[in-house]
Amino acid sequence: MSQTEDFLSMLAVERGAARNTLAAYRRDLEQAELAVGELGSASAADLAKLQSLWADLAPSSVARKASALRQFYGFLVEEGLRADDPSHALPRPATRRPLPKILSHDAVESLFARAELEAGSGESASIRMLALIELLYGSGLRASELVGLPLSAVPRDAPFLTVTGKGGLARMVPVSTRARQALARWTAVRPATSAYLFPSGKGHLTRIRLYQLLKGLAARAGIDPAGVSPHVLRHAFATHLLEGGADLRVLQTLLGHADIATTQIYTHVDAARLVELVNERHPLAHARECD
Repeated sequence: MSQTEDFLSMLAVERGAARNTLAAYRRDLEQAELAVGELGSASAADLAKLQSLWADLAPSSVARKASALRQFYGFLVEEGLRADDPSHALPRPATRRPLPKILSHDAVESLFARAELEAGSGESASIRMLALIELLYGSGLRASELVGLPLSAVPRDAPFLTVTGKGGLARMVPVSTRARQALARWTAVRPATSAYLFPSGKGHLTRIRLYQLLKGLAARAGIDPAGVSPHVLRHAFATHLLEGGADLRVLQTLLGHADIATTQIYTHVDAARLVELVNERHPLAHARECD
């Protein structure tokens, strides 16, 4: 097996990389090898040639290709297949990843207050909605992970859900006391003929339907539906945990990110909120407005 195949196998097994991710990495590595020769023995000078070859590409494309190579050489060094890492010679384009949308604490409270009020009616659809948002915001699940949950994933004694995420990688996700209570209310009224936690027809609730239900709840709560989605609640879960002092590695595990670089976007969100706070609350900011 080639070094490239070994590297891709590691990504699949240890990091749970999705099929599309593996295909993109394979393509980037093969293209680089065509340009500089055997990657395993390429020197820093060889890799520096890629700067001109990638000159016409978008910064995001260059960043992705360079990232694939850096991870490849990091793997070779860790495995003792190479003594040096020549990836320092790769171009480092300046790219700005867009910050994720999040909900404020007040907006989240309004959303839950409305959901709890409606669930008080005893209607199964409203009880289901409360359980759905408790897991989106309380456990940070992806929409696809949530709607596809089997009934067997619901905890009995341990406060955890077993979730199958991207790449088929399973992880344990903590479930809060509130979420467990909401789940207990839902399982008491849900149709008993399905193996899915959130059944619909012959299968399970779809991501599109979840999106629609959440938009409707936001509107009834007096929140702009344009700023609310399952993914926004997942982002709010991550950001609010980080604000509360959660460790970045713990957050990576909770979110099911294969690469901590994906999780690090939330440190930028937190920093952006600090800048906004200074601009809004610092006395000198108001002093300039008065001049």
